[in-house]
Amino acid sequence: MDFDTLLHAKFGTFDTALTDWNTLVTNLEKLEKDASEGLKGAAAKADWSGVNSQVGRRFIDKTAGEFADAHTQATSVRNILRDTLGELKKAKGDLEQAISSARQRNVSVVPSGKNFTAKAVDGDAGKDVTQATVDGVRDEIDRIIRSAAESDSSAAKILRALVDQAEKGFGDAKYADRDQAAAAIKEAEDLAALAKKDPGKLTEAEFDKLLNGLTRYSGDDLFATTFAQKLGAQGTLDFWAGLNDPNSRDHAADGKRFDQYKDLQKQLGLTLANATQSGSTDMSRWKFDMLQAVEKPVGGTYGVSGYVVMSNLMRWGDYDDDFLTGYGTNMLAKEQEGVRNGARPEQIWGYHGGGLWPHLNTTGTDFGFDPMTGYMKALSHSPDAATEFFNSEFIAKDAENNPFTRDTDGNGKKGHIGLSNFQYLFEEREWMQEQDSEGEDSISGKNYLAAALEAATTGHPAGELPTSATSVHSEEQAKLYADIVKSVSQDPSRLTDNSFMSDSMGQISAEYMADIHRGLRAGDAGEDRLYPIAGAAAPLNEQDLTRFLYTVGQNPEGYAAVSVGQHAYTAGMLEHHFAHPDAFVDQEGNTPAQNLEKATGAIAHNAGEIQGMLGAGRAYAAELDAGNKDAEFNDAITKAGELGESLVGIGVGVGTASMVGPGGVIVGGIAETVAGEIIGGLTDGLMKDSSGEVIYRNGEEINATRESTFALVEKAAQESEKKSGASYPGVVSSIAGQAEAGFTSAHTNIRDYCEGMGVPNELEKDK
Repeated sequence: MDFDTLLHAKFGTFDTALTDWNTLVTNLEKLEKDASEGLKGAAAKADWSGVNSQVGRRFIDKTAGEFADAHTQATSVRNILRDTLGELKKAKGDLEQAISSARQRNVSVVPSGKNFTAKAVDGDAGKDVTQATVDGVRDEIDRIIRSAAESDSSAAKILRALVDQAEKGFGDAKYADRDQAAAAIKEAEDLAALAKKDPGKLTEAEFDKLLNGLTRYSGDDLFATTFAQKLGAQGTLDFWAGLNDPNSRDHAADGKRFDQYKDLQKQLGLTLANATQSGSTDMSRWKFDMLQAVEKPVGGTYGVSGYVVMSNLMRWGDYDDDFLTGYGTNMLAKEQEGVRNGARPEQIWGYHGGGLWPHLNTTGTDFGFDPMTGYMKALSHSPDAATEFFNSEFIAKDAENNPFTRDTDGNGKKGHIGLSNFQYLFEEREWMQEQDSEGEDSISGKNYLAAALEAATTGHPAGELPTSATSVHSEEQAKLYADIVKSVSQDPSRLTDNSFMSDSMGQISAEYMADIHRGLRAGDAGEDRLYPIAGAAAPLNEQDLTRFLYTVGQNPEGYAAVSVGQHAYTAGMLEHHFAHPDAFVDQEGNTPAQNLEKATGAIAHNAGEIQGMLGAGRAYAAELDAGNKDAEFNDAITKAGELGESLVGIGVGVGTASMVGPGGVIVGGIAETVAGEIIGGLTDGLMKDSSGEVIYRNGEEINATRESTFALVEKAAQESEKKSGASYPGVVSSIAGQAEAGFTSAHTNIRDYCEGMGVPNELEKDK
């Protein structure tokens, strides 16, 4: 931008472009609404099956999201253009006013190449003009031109950066004006320069500026990508390793900010995660560089592995899936090589204990010696990457120096086996022994492993509630859940020795309740109509489920999640079948009542069997702890209410027209459904059995669980009949008997299991 260009600027084309962008934003806003409320809403209530259930709905969800991103990006572009046009028009007006004012003071302003010249006018009129007046005119005009040039150049820079955010499709960066976007980029450049300094030389003010800036802008797309690019992949590792170098004589902020390292670690991690979502060429290079940089040691004195450093920055945020899987694949390849050479993880990753060693995780859960810990936390936020990672091969059966052997056919001879990443991490890996900030043994490694498995099997980040979109499981997700169930069945100590993992196992199972019901009656005729599954079904069997649910039931959170999930599913299915008595046809020629009795009987039987397995596990836990755990189980049931409401809200895989309206919304609200009433009463402690005892509040005796189960299933049947408007007294009266039969099946199966495993059988106490 120069003097002559600004002075003679014509904004007609710019005005036209802005008008076109305004029109585009308006049209995209309508398209976004149509896609979200129309296309996506119709998909939510559609009856999906086959390949469409796994591909079609996800494609529609993604398409609707693209319309939203297109609207967001167009709005940001429009806002920046509008802001820039306004600034340039004002600058032109200011320039014209400045020239006119100068003329009145007998100072002429004329073009001079790309610049201008200010001087006193010739003749008598200019003889009294002082140099200070001329200099003042020159400085004012120079300021106007510089400001206009900054508006013009920064707008171009910002617009290019916005467009570059997505390699394909549209980005979701949102800015109200040019100044907002420019400030984000400028802050990123300044903070990256600070992070490039020797960390030990950072002053208190500089540390605070870095932390406050990252905290404010970590969610800003342009800030995140600019910061990551300017700092660089190697610079990122050098900064975090250097900041935590225990051998350094100098510490950041003179050692007065150690208590804020955890905040800096989080905000830096969030910023980097956000940056990796960019599809720009510069960020693609950053990700490539990082995958190379982590292969080498970082730091001079101790030379800690790059994977150890970076994994500790990956505990927050949603990293790009391709980057995350590539990172994990490379890291496990390095570990696999070490394992085949007889090394343990601490040897592979360079930690030998003792001495001054960097504590690269500052949160207090662990010291960050094991790179797998932070990586598992990252996967727990990124479901698609987690699914792909756990299903990938860790080692082939015929790999050189394969150390893994098992007796797979029961002949007493062990042979080499191949392992998936899931099998290695869940069944075979010797996780590092770490401590937390209180000096207690850390559980974070395997705890984050469980959270990552939760994300991988459910399709949503660990700790979040399921939605109608995540209730449709892919073949890869369903297979992984089946692998988990089978693994725990084969060796329950994998879970009982790590009981803290059971909350995730319970959450997962609650979202696979239709699959569990099918697995308990695998191969029964009409199972697809009895237990409809929108998506792939997990291949489960009764024996594995018995052992798995008995084990999960020994943990309060696991027990509560599965119990709530089971009752939400059972109540929802009963309501569905009472409303549609011919949804399941047992035999041609049967009356609706006969078909209904068969369908509801099978559902009630499974409910009893599941509660029998869980109840035995709970009773066994109570026996081990002399009954002191009962209050924990009761408290966990109460806290599971939100999960129950979420499961009811998505129909727990049912999604039938009798329950769900447009957009997948429960007609009349969750509380208006039978499942909503049942779950509300269960978690609020309002339901009572025939003796007046609050349901499930005494789990020490199996009889208490049995009575609670019968009462709740029977209540669901009674309410379902009432809502259907029809009368099926014979069906309702048979429900409790079917639930009892299921409880008896659990009794038999667990007795056989306990005898085979040589463990106590709590069901035997109440024979």
